[in-house]
Amino acid sequence: MKRRLRIVIVIGAILLSACGSATPATPTPDVNAIYTAAAKTVVAELTQTAAVITPTLESTATQMPTSPAATVITVGTPLPTETPQPTPTLFLEASPTQQFCDDAKHVADVNVRDGTEMSPGQDFLKTWRIKNTGTCLWGAGYGPVYGYGPKMGGQPIALTTTVNPGEEVEVSIRFKAPDAAGEYKSYWRMENANGAPFGEFFYVQIVVR
Repeated sequence: MKRRLRIVIVIGAILLSACGSATPATPTPDVNAIYTAAAKTVVAELTQTAAVITPTLESTATQMPTSPAATVITVGTPLPTETPQPTPTLFLEASPTQQFCDDAKHVADVNVRDGTEMSPGQDFLKTWRIKNTGTCLWGAGYGPVYGYGPKMGGQPIALTTTVNPGEEVEVSIRFKAPDAAGEYKSYWRMENANGAPFGEFFYVQIVVR
């Protein structure tokens, strides 16, 4: 701006000197030429100034103001997902019929009373009277099954008749007395057609001499 002002002052001084000169011998300057030269000088100055200012403006324009409240989103960041809910587990309870359909109670020993003496290796048949205290009919596949104690080679005999709830039936097992002397007690109970034991335990007790 100061340089442009100096150019204007120079032009003004030239014009004043041209108008105030009384010497007829001095030729009158060409005003148009002076204006043209001054204009070229001003244009050159403006061009240089623009060359200096332009990069600064361009650089300033590329800077985007950052707002303190701006939210930065990173590309590739996984979005929050809903927490998977566990699948409820359904528990199927057995019906009362499945749980309590079969039941049995020992009524009496038919033979081989407790403490009966046996010879080593002696074969014998033990029979009990059992009552159907459940609500299901006993039929094919029902019979006595081993519980615990010395098994003594016990071979259960399956039922050959049906037993209604509330009825009694005789069940038998073939045994073989052990070879060693001593007292032996073997426990058994009833079993249904699906292989599930049920009811009270009943036993045979012998003495080998």
